[in-house]
Amino acid sequence: MRKVLVETTSKSYPVYIGTNVLDKLNPYILENFKSCSKILIITDQTVAKLHLGTVLDSIKGFPVEVYTVPSGEKAKTFEVYYNCLSYALEKQLDRKSLLLALGGGAVGDLAGFVAASFMRGIPFIQLPTTILAHDSAVGGKVAINHPLGKNMIGVFNQPEAVFYQTALLTSLPFQELKSGFGEVIKHALISDLGFYQQLSNTISDLNQVKEEYWSELLEKGIMVKRKIVQQDEKEYSVRAFLNFGHTLGHAIEAEMGYGKVTHGEAVVIGMVFALSMSVHKYNLNFSIDNFSEWLVSLGYSTRVPEHLKVENLIARMRQDKKSINGNINFVLLEEIGKPVLVKVGESELKRELVRFKERS
Repeated sequence: MRKVLVETTSKSYPVYIGTNVLDKLNPYILENFKSCSKILIITDQTVAKLHLGTVLDSIKGFPVEVYTVPSGEKAKTFEVYYNCLSYALEKQLDRKSLLLALGGGAVGDLAGFVAASFMRGIPFIQLPTTILAHDSAVGGKVAINHPLGKNMIGVFNQPEAVFYQTALLTSLPFQELKSGFGEVIKHALISDLGFYQQLSNTISDLNQVKEEYWSELLEKGIMVKRKIVQQDEKEYSVRAFLNFGHTLGHAIEAEMGYGKVTHGEAVVIGMVFALSMSVHKYNLNFSIDNFSEWLVSLGYSTRVPEHLKVENLIARMRQDKKSINGNINFVLLEEIGKPVLVKVGESELKRELVRFKERS
């Protein structure tokens, strides 16, 4: 088992990573929430079929309720959020209740927001079941989507703990492996050339990555995020670097329709674009061609979908929560491991996007 301690201004909490860490969940609850009145598990339809039984078997001595939501980004709507709150009230949860978020990033975002707002806040624990969730389960950003933008309605709400049972990753479909690994690549590029080289030199087939190696990579990614979040919990400065690839990535997700492309796959396209801009603006010493070839060999697309219009993508980016006073902010790299936050004018952005879409 691996353990990472995340220490922020508002809270410190452990992240447990390993094959059978759910064995430690009930003892943790008994030790830290002796007066817990009831546990609510929020999960999605896919995860419930695969892993709910494992979690239910691990919990002893507490009454448990389960609310199942749609899978993927369809969970992050006002309607589903409202229904979760209604269910919690109907089942008579109170301020001594505990919420468990069992699923990927979408479930974690939704459940964390439910926990933050139910009776002005109850504690919650993240039980991630995807690789992508190694990013979303740590750091305390919880939110739901709005038709005009991704994650527009939310708060900062740190979990009490994260139990990352890597044995659950064996059930992930290939598309989810791709989505999650995209965020691992992001953490490498913004932090450390050696981490990126390790990934590009050792991983040629995501289906062949062993569980223990996933544990190592997830721990490294979480430690990158921990370092940044501990410096800047609420994104006043360096935490914005974690948005590398996300400005265009979120725009692609919104324009495609949430759920039509996975978050990680959209972010990968956004990272290739940000790296391209970094080469032009900072003469970044990095081979976009080699990077793109590696990504394609892993099954990613590195191109903006042809039917998406540049003008519409720019409009989406203008609405992004990271934009200030209409200025579109991008995280670029002066070198691998050295990110910078840059305001990009719309004329320059349009020129770069057109060139990016038309590249051979």
